[in-house]
Amino acid sequence: MTRETAAPRTLADELRGRPDDALAELLRARPDLLSPVPGDVTQLATRAATRASVVRSLERLDRFALQTAQALAVAPDPCAREELAALLPGGEEALPDALAALRVRALVWGPDAQLRLVRTAREVLAPSGAAPSPTGLGPTLAEAAAGMSPGRLQEILAHAGLPTTHDPVSALAALTALFTDRDRLAALLEQAPAGAREVLGKLVWGPPLGTLGGTAATDGGTADGAATAPVRWLLDRGLLLPAGQGGGRTVVLPREVALHLRGGRAHRELEPVPPKVGVGRSHEVRTVDTTAAGQAFTALATVEELLAGWERLPPPVLRAGGLGVRDLKRTAVALDLPEPAAAFWVELAYAAGLLASDGEADERYAPTPVADRWRDLPPQERWARLVAAWLPATRVPGLVGSRDAKGRALAALGPGLDRSLAPEVRRRVLKLLAELPEGGAPLPDDVLARLRWERPSRGPEELRARLCAAALQEAELLGLTGRGALAGYARGLLAVRTADAGTADARTVDTGTADARTADTRAADAWADAADAAAARLAPLLPEPLDHVLLQADLTAVAPGPLERPLADALAVLADIESKGGATVYRFTPASVRRALDAGRSATDLHAFLAAHSRTPVPQPLTYLVDDVARRHGRLRVGAASAYVRCDDAALLAEIMADRRSAALGLRLLAPTVLAATAEPGRLLETLREMGHAPAAESADGDVLIARAGAHRTPPRTAPEPVPEGPPPPSPTLLAAAVRAVRAGDLAATAPHRAPGGTSPTGEPPRTTSADTLATMQSAVLTGTAVWIGYVNADGAASQRVIAPVRVEGGFVTAYDHTADEVRTFALHRVTGVAELADD
Repeated sequence: MTRETAAPRTLADELRGRPDDALAELLRARPDLLSPVPGDVTQLATRAATRASVVRSLERLDRFALQTAQALAVAPDPCAREELAALLPGGEEALPDALAALRVRALVWGPDAQLRLVRTAREVLAPSGAAPSPTGLGPTLAEAAAGMSPGRLQEILAHAGLPTTHDPVSALAALTALFTDRDRLAALLEQAPAGAREVLGKLVWGPPLGTLGGTAATDGGTADGAATAPVRWLLDRGLLLPAGQGGGRTVVLPREVALHLRGGRAHRELEPVPPKVGVGRSHEVRTVDTTAAGQAFTALATVEELLAGWERLPPPVLRAGGLGVRDLKRTAVALDLPEPAAAFWVELAYAAGLLASDGEADERYAPTPVADRWRDLPPQERWARLVAAWLPATRVPGLVGSRDAKGRALAALGPGLDRSLAPEVRRRVLKLLAELPEGGAPLPDDVLARLRWERPSRGPEELRARLCAAALQEAELLGLTGRGALAGYARGLLAVRTADAGTADARTVDTGTADARTADTRAADAWADAADAAAARLAPLLPEPLDHVLLQADLTAVAPGPLERPLADALAVLADIESKGGATVYRFTPASVRRALDAGRSATDLHAFLAAHSRTPVPQPLTYLVDDVARRHGRLRVGAASAYVRCDDAALLAEIMADRRSAALGLRLLAPTVLAATAEPGRLLETLREMGHAPAAESADGDVLIARAGAHRTPPRTAPEPVPEGPPPPSPTLLAAAVRAVRAGDLAATAPHRAPGGTSPTGEPPRTTSADTLATMQSAVLTGTAVWIGYVNADGAASQRVIAPVRVEGGFVTAYDHTADEVRTFALHRVTGVAELADD
């Protein structure tokens, strides 16, 4: 049989025979194999068989691919494809795709007639005493009978009606042949006494272990642990075997017997086809889009309100990091939202780089300079920035308030909220929504069932259910969905963001290095184009900002829609927001008008502002309110003495002195128009305002101090990076370079060469003298041939390389390095030896 047609003997041989695009697909499916890049195919195969890498790869299999691997783990090694199909009845149509997925990940190798599961995967999935198999099957007869005395084996042969043998190996072979022969085993079971089949039936689908003494699965013993007649009959014939646990009271059902009783099935419930995600409710497409767009606008308004509140009153950072419970409650009240929803918006603003810690000694959270630039963008672009921050974020706001493994409460913006599974769940949920007809909303249970099938081993079940529910809810809050259905303007955006990178990468690997280097740029450009397209489709659905309000006689103003930013900012100072919704209601109060006067506006300015931005006449009560507050504003002046109060109206000062509420201020009359106070100016101002006066602060020169709310900002901050569980997906550039490096390293390790003196090579780096090394290098330069060298770099790491010398001078050799696929210079004193490559 030739080398080309022979079956591979090892996984390394299998990988060595794969084309470059197949190796690239393996590295893409298992990026952990690239850390660092393997030196050759043997290293790649060794790393692919390590336990950590195999477990990580198994976690990314769908339900049926995992069931296929589990069936291979309990099947003979190697296993023919027909045998595997018999273990998976009903999955014949899906079996080729499942095997292809396992082959791509190098979990299965060999031809169809000799399928082999990687040994580490077999150890992980096969049943053991510490971890039973997910199939419910127990150990094989040979494994369960290990350590059993030869005499006991002969007794079992005799009871089973088989001739005795001379050694345990042949005895186990005879019993195994009996248990795997369906007709002979069925005939033996026909002789079983009443109750024996019931005992086997309790163990057949797992767990395969049972306890004698009327407990656990067998339920067929006595109180002292002695086996009853049915159990004794089964033990005598090896249909049950002692498990060596529980002080001799535990028995196990051999795998061959269980498979016979199951009819050859490896699993009780086979799931070759993913659960269908159907349409639970259908809506008009326009209704979905308008609902989603309205929610998108609400999302922008909520984030803007959050930023405005935190720039005036930045909350402190907890010593352990994060936002305090009281500050979260205060923020929820200000946003008129439940605390979980407030935590989501806080975390989203943080992920988008709009909020951060200021890094001061008295550390506080505040808007970043990026927030100012974000607020200047058009609404649709601001929305796209929020979505772009939400999709890859690994922080899970829904965990706020829960406790970690050490019992510590998890705080918003604090540590412990990262879950690497979150971005994957979001992308899959949105992809499933995109596959439904437009206007179709799925049932949440159907989405969760599909996620369970796609990644059954990926993360705890409780966490996956929580992340699925959160993804659906947060998509609705962001305006990606409306009434549970994906909005039309979001489909193009998600198609790029959630697309499988493998398709684009596979095209790039074969096109050469130049195309590979531009793949990342093309991906970024595609995302930018999709974001622009989605924003353009969203823009017509968003309400236009208004430049007016409706003033009413009850001292309120109604904004029938979103206001232009300058108008909204000015009105937020002059009035208090009373209610929000489709229309925002502002209420004018003496305190709000005084706040505008403190900010430097005069009564004339306020009257002109109201007249210019009202579609209705300015009500007389509002005019009187502004004039009355302005008339009293500044009559009292407060400065720092500790503090003093001066007023041209001596009667007013006498009234203040006589008021009992001023007793705590420590007031003392210095002159008919001046009061001194022991209280600080800020407290003095606050108390006088509580007494119904309208004092104004003044400077040392007697000028009125204009009080504007300080807009606190952090220094420039970058948005937090997501915390993935493993290495990031490799870029096409890295994949192309890694495949070349593996091929070149394999050439250096496996290329035939002639050892000095004509002796056969041992596989170790050659050892030659300096003179022989120099002579061989000079000869290779003249003949243009490649040589095999051993080389030690500056760090002391030894390697083998195949090089084509070009020039030898000054103690260095310049050569084309086939391992690195580039021209390099090697120091001759670091070359441990050299050998010519064999002619064949």
